[in-house]
Amino acid sequence: MECQECKKRPATVHLTQVVNGQKTEVHVCEQCAKEKGYMSYGEENFTLNDLLSGLFHSEGSSPFSNQKTQSYQQASQLKCPTCGLTYQEFARIGKFGCASCYQTFDDRINPILRRVHSGNTRHDGKIPKREGGNLHLKREIEDYKSRLKELIEQEEFEHAANIRDKIRTLESQLQQGEGGE
Repeated sequence: MECQECKKRPATVHLTQVVNGQKTEVHVCEQCAKEKGYMSYGEENFTLNDLLSGLFHSEGSSPFSNQKTQSYQQASQLKCPTCGLTYQEFARIGKFGCASCYQTFDDRINPILRRVHSGNTRHDGKIPKREGGNLHLKREIEDYKSRLKELIEQEEFEHAANIRDKIRTLESQLQQGEGGE
């Protein structure tokens, strides 16, 4: 396959991007890839950290787009008040400087987490049923309690009463399970 840019050399760099189900492919030689900015790492080794930090640049600085969006430019100016880490530095290194960074960059991180974790922003982990014991019940109770709180705020008291009854049933099962161990 020949380079899509110069049409002279063989394409050795193949980039594929899928956005909203639409696939875009670019096939270029190494020289054109460097000239067009598709290869920003030059001769350096490409690390896993580089790959992961690439997720933070997907809002408009992909190799398929020459223009950066205004939201990305605004995000790159964000700075953590505690440690002084900027969003741009975070995106480059892929690590936070402190716990305050989570709150500072929250609106930028949630879309990334949704993309990486199939729409989820909360990590529950996995617990084998035979080893988890009552942890599954405790999590279910926590989920129902948060749902109950939402229903009360929305003044949906009938649904809230049903959720309350489910919580009581699960809590009694939990007490029986802990008493039997």
